[in-house]
Amino acid sequence: MVEPGSSPEAVAAQQLAALRDLLREIGAGNRFYQRKFAGIESASRPGSLTEFAAVCPFTTKAELVADQAANPPYGSNLTYPLARYTRCHQTSGTTGSPLRWLDTAESWSGMTDDWVRVFWAAGVTASDRILFAFSFGPFLGFWLAFEAGQRLGALCFAGGGMSSDVRLRLLRENECTVLCCTPTYALHLAEVARREGFRPEEFRVHTLVVAGEPGGSQPALRRRLSEAWHGARIFDHHGMNETGPVTHEDPEAPGNLRILTGSFFAEIIHPHSGAAVAPGEEGELVLTTLRRWGSPLIRYRTGDLVRGAAEDGPVRTLVGGILGRVDDMVIVRGVNVYPSALDQLVREFPDIVEYRVTYDTSDVMAELSLEVEAPAATAAALSHRLHDALALRVPVTEVEIGSLPRFELKARRWRRR
Repeated sequence: MVEPGSSPEAVAAQQLAALRDLLREIGAGNRFYQRKFAGIESASRPGSLTEFAAVCPFTTKAELVADQAANPPYGSNLTYPLARYTRCHQTSGTTGSPLRWLDTAESWSGMTDDWVRVFWAAGVTASDRILFAFSFGPFLGFWLAFEAGQRLGALCFAGGGMSSDVRLRLLRENECTVLCCTPTYALHLAEVARREGFRPEEFRVHTLVVAGEPGGSQPALRRRLSEAWHGARIFDHHGMNETGPVTHEDPEAPGNLRILTGSFFAEIIHPHSGAAVAPGEEGELVLTTLRRWGSPLIRYRTGDLVRGAAEDGPVRTLVGGILGRVDDMVIVRGVNVYPSALDQLVREFPDIVEYRVTYDTSDVMAELSLEVEAPAATAAALSHRLHDALALRVPVTEVEIGSLPRFELKARRWRRR
């Protein structure tokens, strides 16, 4: 395992050794990658990470979806016989067809170890009491986080199938010290607490471990979350069903994410050309899973928009966290607008409780408009702020508190017409 603080040369050497082990293992039985690597002589034992990135093709979600459709129900990206697998999870399908993902006991244990590292970095210990405010559906992150909390030795509370007020009572009565959920749901819980008459000092929460949305690394939202939870520390991380936990917040530089370099070889590429971007430039995150041998991903295009630190060697730090999604950008009168950038602007206004964006393409020129649960003066101020930042006139309308949708998982604040 690559230790924090290792030199770039040590990280690269350990990643290359792990990569060669992975490629040797999957070469014997993984039909998906046997087809992809056919005719590539050095695909099984590259001489360097640079050579690996030069000769091995990308893997895309569209390929995986097509493979599962052609080889139902799990596809051909399986390294071992089916009897060796012990877990099945799947993506939400919010950006296309859902993917089913199988794991062996060994792969699952390795990902649980990675989640324990997330908790360690957040300062969570065996003496903490953790509430997991998730639905515990088929997405693997909920289950991994819960099992990692148990492996850590903490007292863990599964919050699935509960209303927000029941979760708040559970937090208070059990004196939970750590809350795991999405940033949006953490804000919603705080809103419900105020409405139901809970006092901030009734809770013992000192840390919020958040994920599922880019907002966990945004300064404005982090401040707002901390204030809503009586000064609690906000700790971001990210992962995917296809990969498991990938990053955690840099404890020395909040707002940045550290890649779990013992489990992932990361690249950042230009979304259109596929060429590597220079250190410090923005691009699409590409991941190779080094330890998840049973259902691996080789040079997987995640669709996440990131900016790597200007550092030597393999990518280790994502500055500003996940900036957005490559395919989420919209064009309004010639201006590129990312939902994450607009969200940061909205979060500058603490009295905006919730908001919704309409992207209207029904006319020749696409238009944006916002609805906000806030006073009229705040709506007007936000409209001016958007004009200053984006050079666009964006109508902002105030609506009644509680009239817009609330979200337990990933927020879906954008609608298209």
